This record gives sequence, structure tokens and C-alpha cells, in this order.
Amino acid sequence: MNFDDATPLLAQHDQSHVLRFWERLDASQRAGLLAQIATLDFASIRRMRGMLAAKAEAPGLGPIAPAPVTRLDEAGRCEARARGEDALRAGQVGVILVAGGQGSRLGFDGPKGAFPIGPVSNAPLFAIHARKVLALQRKYGKPVPLYIMTSDANDAQTRDFFAKHAFWGLAPEHVHFFVQGMWPALTEDGRIILDRPDHIFMSPDGHGGTMSALRASGMIANMEKHGLGLLFYFQVDNPLVDVADPAFLGFHLSHGADISIKVCAKRDPEEKLGVVVARGSRCAIVEYTELTPAQKHAVLPNGQLQFRHGSVAIHIFSRDFLRAQSEADLPLHLAHKKVPYCGDDGALVTPAKPNAYKFEKFIFDVIPNTERAFSLEFSRDDEFSPVKNSEGEDSPASVMRDMVLQFSRWLEGAGVQVPKGADGAPRYRIEIDPLYALTAEDVRGKVSRDLKITGDLLLK
Repeated sequence: MNFDDATPLLAQHDQSHVLRFWERLDASQRAGLLAQIATLDFASIRRMRGMLAAKAEAPGLGPIAPAPVTRLDEAGRCEARARGEDALRAGQVGVILVAGGQGSRLGFDGPKGAFPIGPVSNAPLFAIHARKVLALQRKYGKPVPLYIMTSDANDAQTRDFFAKHAFWGLAPEHVHFFVQGMWPALTEDGRIILDRPDHIFMSPDGHGGTMSALRASGMIANMEKHGLGLLFYFQVDNPLVDVADPAFLGFHLSHGADISIKVCAKRDPEEKLGVVVARGSRCAIVEYTELTPAQKHAVLPNGQLQFRHGSVAIHIFSRDFLRAQSEADLPLHLAHKKVPYCGDDGALVTPAKPNAYKFEKFIFDVIPNTERAFSLEFSRDDEFSPVKNSEGEDSPASVMRDMVLQFSRWLEGAGVQVPKGADGAPRYRIEIDPLYALTAEDVRGKVSRDLKITGDLLLK
């Protein structure tokens, strides 16, 4: 991209103002701005401008009902687990980890995946997830390729962090990094925003951008090369996630699913989880912001919430469905935000109220594109405790508490006495490294019933 290419391209899309400071830029600044312009997805920008120009009211949800949800009994779980284990032994499973966020909300300077969360070891989130993948490889004797979506903000830091820790034992050739797409914010009249004379303000295109980023980076071709048919998808902030859970894999395979969704009971009507719903013969996820207060609080005769099953962004995709959706135009979601911008004098202006629109794609918008989407219920105590806030629920303190409680249950299931305090909680911090045990069953096969816990305990 050079100036002569950029000028007519911007003019064609009514964005010539992007070059309005050109004469005052030095060679390096000009090169940087041209490089940004070259990455702009003008087809998507045209869609964004169309949304703004229409100024249409958001369509209503229309008729919705609770989606069918399966909860496996012990026999069903054993059957599904056996089928999923066969897929792991055949080398058909890969893992997609979404890790583009920073730890700023936690007061942490760096990628959220580098945040320390191990109750005893202080292991970072990345280490816990990587060692779960390594444990699967050792248990089933085949590579489980790991695809990590980063962002412009943390890609270099994430790659360096993995290299610094020798990939926690994973073979580097089985760990693949790819970068999430970025989109410009637009003013109400559809103009791209500069936040410096030489720089376009950009923000991530949402977790739905995983699809297009996989295609653009060549990762889908890589999956095909490795013969992967099943891709387990999750987000970095949940250390309890059961990575590539064999029973979930088997559930997906037994239904011939394009996408499978793990769901759990919402903590309360206002919990910020999207819910799985049915629209005719199709399944969908509706964001908590889209439900009316009446829908959020509606209860069944047994007292349970009508829309009680929340999605926690744990999915399995068939590779063919993933490839098809990577080429589809997902719906765009817009949010009115405060976006710093470059004034006519070139100085940064920080607005006092929302002045621009950001656009995102959501991963769950692929679900209505198939009739082969199925939901599996799980116990949140066992698999879901995200670190999102600095204090209160979903904070480091609550997550480490939940990890200790899980590991304590595993030990008690193996016949080990876990000392408790007056409040009934474990007296000491307990942590079980994934390479020691991935599941409660693994613990029962390894630990001695005579184990005495007299202080903080790390089994590894």
C-alpha cells in the first residue's frame, strides 16, 4: 500500500479524512498509517455504515422457548466418554483457546492468561490450560494441537510468555498462535476515527472474530492437515474448564452435531450469562442484555427459572462446520462508546459522553446456522469459575476458593480426610497439578487414602 493506492481507495469509501494530516507526518508515521489502511476490511465497514445509516430499531427476540438440554446419567456418561476417548486416541481432537484480553480489570499488567491463579503454585492461567492439554496427550498417546487466539495488544507478550516457560512441556510445533481481527470505530455519520494524526483507532472484532481469524491465519488449513475433526473451544479466564472433556466429545459425536454447547444453571436471574433458547427447530443463544426483566425472572411451576441454562463459552465444533462459518458473514453488534479522537489540531480529545460506535461479532451467532446444535448440562462447581473482577464474585479470591473446593472433593472421593475450618471450608489450600490428575477418577487411582494433610498441599 502506498499513498497513490490509499488515496482513491479511501475516497471511494468516503474516508479521505484519514489522510488529512499527511503533510505533517514523517516517513515512519506515513508507513505506519498506510500499513493500517491496508488492513481495513472495507466490505465490513460498508456493512457497519449501513447499520448506522438505517438507524433501525433492534429487532425483537420474537417467540422463544427454553432449548432442549441433556444431562447425562452415569451410563450415558460412560458411553459418551468411551467414544470421546477413542477420538482422542485417534488424534482427531484440537483445542481453541481464546486469549486476546488483558488483565487490566484485575489490576494486572499483561495478558490475562499470564495472571497467577494457582492456589498453592501461583501458576498462571496459561500454565493450567497448557498442562491440561499436555496431560491429555500423555494419557491418550496422540498430539492435541493447541490454537491460541491473541490480540494486537498481547500477541508478542503471549508468545514470549510461552517461550519463557518452555511451553509448559508442550511441543512448540503443536502450539499455534493467531491474532484476532481489529475493526475501526465509526462516528455516527460513518467516519473512521483517528486517535493520532498517524493512527486509526482500532478495537477487537469480538470473539466471533475467531472464525475469520482462523481462516485468515491458515489455521483451518492446519487443522485439516493434522486430520482434526473436532475442535474444543473455550476462553482463557476459566481455570476449572474440563479441556476436551471426553464425555462432551462423545456426546457431540453421538448426535452428529455441528456444534455442541455446555450449559449450567444460572446463579441468579441477573447473572450475566447468555441463555440457550429455541426458535422453531433452531437453537440460539440470547444475550442477557436482550432478555426483558419478565423473561429473566420467569419461573416454572417447580420454582426453577424458565430460562435457566446459561452458556459459558465452552463449545465443540466439527471442523467442516467451523470452516463453513469462517467464510460466512456473522451478524454485527454495535455499542455506543466513548472513543478518544484526534482533533483538527492533531491533539487527542477525550470525550465526556459516547461519541462513536464499536462493532463486534459473537461466536454464538453461528448456532442458528445449523439444526445440529445440542446442549449438554454440567455442574458449575466442577467446571466453571471465571476470573473477571478484582473483587467479589468471579474474582481471584472466589476462583481460588472454587479450585480448592474442587480439589478437596476429589481427595475426599478417594478416601482422604480433608481438614475443615469452623465454616466448613478446607482449612488449607489444596492444588492438584493437571499432570498429576485431570479428574476425580485419576485421583482415586493415584492418591493414598493414608495421605495426611497438615498444611497447604500441592500434588504434582
